[in-house]
Amino acid sequence: MQSLTSLQRLSEKISQIVKNQDSLKSENEAIRNELITLKAEKEIKDQEIEKLVEQNAKKDLEIEEIVSKIESILG
Repeated sequence: MQSLTSLQRLSEKISQIVKNQDSLKSENEAIRNELITLKAEKEIKDQEIEKLVEQNAKKDLEIEEIVSKIESILG
């Protein structure tokens, strides 16, 4: 009888471990998918930032050209 009880307890523990492992696998997969999504969003934002930096640099050049023209006109 003692062996059967120990075997049953062992079986329960193994079932709990397997259930826990399945739960952790699901959580890991969800986190992995979220990470992939966040990396894609980051890439898009990085591209947008790069575009805005380039636009800002062009605007700075335009401002410098305007200032130069105004200075040349004013003498």
